[in-house]
Amino acid sequence: MSVSPPTRLTLFDLPLDVVSLGRALDLLGEWATQSPSTPHTVVTLNPEFIVQSRTQPEFVQAMQRADLVTADGVGIVYAARQLRGVEVPRAPGFDLATGLMARHGSALRVFFLGAKPGVAEQAAQNAARDYGIEVAGVHHGYFKPDEDQRVAELIGQSGAQLLLTGMGAGRQEIFNDYWKQLHRAPVALGCGGVIDVLAGAAQLAPDWTRRLGVEWIWRVAGDRARWSRAPRLLQFVQMVQAEKRAQASRRA
Repeated sequence: MSVSPPTRLTLFDLPLDVVSLGRALDLLGEWATQSPSTPHTVVTLNPEFIVQSRTQPEFVQAMQRADLVTADGVGIVYAARQLRGVEVPRAPGFDLATGLMARHGSALRVFFLGAKPGVAEQAAQNAARDYGIEVAGVHHGYFKPDEDQRVAELIGQSGAQLLLTGMGAGRQEIFNDYWKQLHRAPVALGCGGVIDVLAGAAQLAPDWTRRLGVEWIWRVAGDRARWSRAPRLLQFVQMVQAEKRAQASRRA
């Protein structure tokens, strides 16, 4: 039976699908295994994406064209509750990536794109060992935009069913969207640091922070390089509060 599409709402002019992790995995699994296949893009929305998108029109367009947009962080859940009165379940990128691999195992061909040279190779080896997936290919994320077409063609030739793209917010979503007719991945997931975690090059946030949806606090506190991200989170909260006041004013 075909999985019905989730309800979609809009948050700061960006789409957000009201979908649980389990249902999202059902839908992505259907896309990945159906024949003939159709390329789909997946965005895991977090507060930084929304703040960053304010100055990046291409990023906005890539997210607006995405086939599935899930709530990655607790900030998105908060914003949907405050501005739309809707409880949106979280379906983080790490859980989508590992959930798909765990469900489909050897029936799933995965391409690992991103991180520093050598990291994607290690992530692929670990995923093949832990989930039994077939590795379609690997490529680091340190290539220039004028090489995008070559990399997209490489992915297309690999026959990948799942493309994990970890090249940073904006860059990964734009790549997945713009080149989808060349990479042809039935599921192209922008996954941030997931490749680093799978490779063991980065540590997954503790379970208690993930259950509460506040793993970003643990990451920022424990990594000096991430401290520059904190102002974006504050800016996001301010954006939500300003929009809530504007909505109340319009109703008055």
